[in-house]
Amino acid sequence: MAEHRATVAGLLGRTPAVRLPLADCLGLALAEDLTAPIPLPSFDNSAMDGYAVRSVDVAGASQDRPVELPVAEDVPAGRTDLVPLQPGTAHRIMTGAPVPPGADAVVPVEHTDAGTERVRFLSAAAPGRNVRKAGEDVTEGATVLAAGTELGPAQLGLAAAVGRAELAVHRRPRVLVLSTGSELVEPGARLQPGQIYESNGIMLAAAVREAGGEAELLRFVPDDVAEFRAALSPRLSTVDLVLTSGGVSAGAYEVVKDALAEHGVRFTKVAVQPGMPQGAGRYLGVPVVTLPGNPVSSHVSFEVFVRPALRAAAGHAQPHRPRLSAELAEAVRSPRGRRQYLRGDHDPATGRVRPVGGPGSHLLGSLAVANCLIEIPEQVTELPQGSTVGVVPLR
Repeated sequence: MAEHRATVAGLLGRTPAVRLPLADCLGLALAEDLTAPIPLPSFDNSAMDGYAVRSVDVAGASQDRPVELPVAEDVPAGRTDLVPLQPGTAHRIMTGAPVPPGADAVVPVEHTDAGTERVRFLSAAAPGRNVRKAGEDVTEGATVLAAGTELGPAQLGLAAAVGRAELAVHRRPRVLVLSTGSELVEPGARLQPGQIYESNGIMLAAAVREAGGEAELLRFVPDDVAEFRAALSPRLSTVDLVLTSGGVSAGAYEVVKDALAEHGVRFTKVAVQPGMPQGAGRYLGVPVVTLPGNPVSSHVSFEVFVRPALRAAAGHAQPHRPRLSAELAEAVRSPRGRRQYLRGDHDPATGRVRPVGGPGSHLLGSLAVANCLIEIPEQVTELPQGSTVGVVPLR
């Protein structure tokens, strides 16, 4: 498994960096460190609606002995012409508004009588109370996001807050997804005897997009070597990876294997269940990964071999899904010499995981309700209930 994983990872180089508006960066990875050109906050501002004061002027104020001051100014958020606060006065101030020079505290409006010309303070305020100091969140020049960071809503909000309108990011890997087989029919069409609805193409294209790539789906490539190559060749110049499913085993009509085996793609058997027949290499210089045709084998193979490679190519510092440990809710068996990935249902509340469905590579129904893969090492043939196993969450 490690050997084949390294082969697939080695096919894909890092995608080039592009500069995109923030609105187009969701889910992408930073191509360079993001440093803050300004501090956050960029000025001292009020954390509350209330009154900016000199703390000495309201010292000792209480419900029983309020302190009354004249209100000299109103300071709404966005005001730029600040008037210094004179001793013995207060400025009415709104949340986010700049604290005027001379003030060192803000008294919340709830601790006053909310006066507009004169205000009575019902509590004191220590120096710095309810004042957000400039740079207390982010200092100017600090690295706020490292290269490789995946950009989610919070990261994009931070980039906007420090004034960046666009970012250098790695573009999404472009993947051509091919589904082969003369027996395949488009969902919604009428099935003839011996035909099945095509599902792997939709599943793998969705998996590519979920991993952060762009997917072009080319469906219903027939089991003919010449037609397969004719369908593939015109699209090679625009993609970073060709991903196929089916046609890689030892049967008589393995079109993917027949078309690519003598042209730079190596087909092999990997010590994994499901998904033993695999292929990887370059066809006319373009990376190709070939997955088995059974749906579960195809999906697990994508998770184990292709997804981490795609995310690493897209610049993500953490290309792998997080791994957890869980307690088996029931005993399991596994073939010696092959790493097995069982579909599982993991309950975070109890820390337990139970297998879902059988080990068959055609059992798409159990895959659809699973929320994780249970990983059984190569040397293990059985595990009793209560054993600790590795779990890979799928969502």
